[in-house]
Amino acid sequence: MPGEDVSTRIEDSLLRSLARVTGSAAPPRLAAALTHAVFPGGQRIRPRLCLSVALACGDDQPLVSGAAAAAVEFLHCASLVHDDMPCFDNAMMRRGRPSVHAAHGEALALLAGDGLITLAFETVAMAAVADPVRSASLSLIIARSVGMPHGIVAGQGWESEAAPDLGLYQRAKTGALFAGAAMAGAAAAGCAAEPWGATGHLLGEAYQVADDIADVVGEARALGKPVGQDVFHGRPSAVQEFGIGGAARRLMALVEEAAERVPDCAGADALRAQIRAQASRFLPKEAAQHAA
Repeated sequence: MPGEDVSTRIEDSLLRSLARVTGSAAPPRLAAALTHAVFPGGQRIRPRLCLSVALACGDDQPLVSGAAAAAVEFLHCASLVHDDMPCFDNAMMRRGRPSVHAAHGEALALLAGDGLITLAFETVAMAAVADPVRSASLSLIIARSVGMPHGIVAGQGWESEAAPDLGLYQRAKTGALFAGAAMAGAAAAGCAAEPWGATGHLLGEAYQVADDIADVVGEARALGKPVGQDVFHGRPSAVQEFGIGGAARRLMALVEEAAERVPDCAGADALRAQIRAQASRFLPKEAAQHAA
């Protein structure tokens, strides 16, 4: 994905949106929990995908695409806050430091996740000043990527089922927000969103496979979060289904298919090259030898 300018745009959009709701009128402890959930960030892969697609499609409304990218990241951060809580993973570490509930308590973590979800939709709604039609389209895209029956809420719900289908689980748990990010980028630039869903879903599945591999071969210190969670919680994973080698090869195939499925647009060739360049970053180095 593009470099420093995209990163700066993402961080600036997140800062501006978060500042609206964490000022002096806000409950200070809850404001601190929201800030903790968003900053410092991880790789910002989803908002980077959103802006990359917008740029490939012309990005003629940067205010709208910036809002879309921020909304996608707020929803991702909210999902991490809730996923880490004791009722789900009970993870005490995220992004190399205490998770939100570990630092601020369960009650404030629950409210912080809720607050980030509403902030995502507020951020998109405020982009209507630039283009109300695109803003409305973005609301629907991101709502479907997080809600029922196919979004990340459903993905979390599949973990409560006795024998979830791996494909359905990963498509909702991870793929849905990647697809939403790609579609939102296209919609923000005034292009048809639906054709971008396939590329987003494939990248999301690739990222989930990488996460499954890292959960087995990675180290908590390097990843900034606990490992061994899939086995501990009895969750389905690509490693369980395909083995390390099979999962690594599947990851590479998914990235290549995602690149091939990029719809025709002015920046298609550049975006395909960027997606292929990400494959080495997706695949944990401990598993790279198994991909051959």
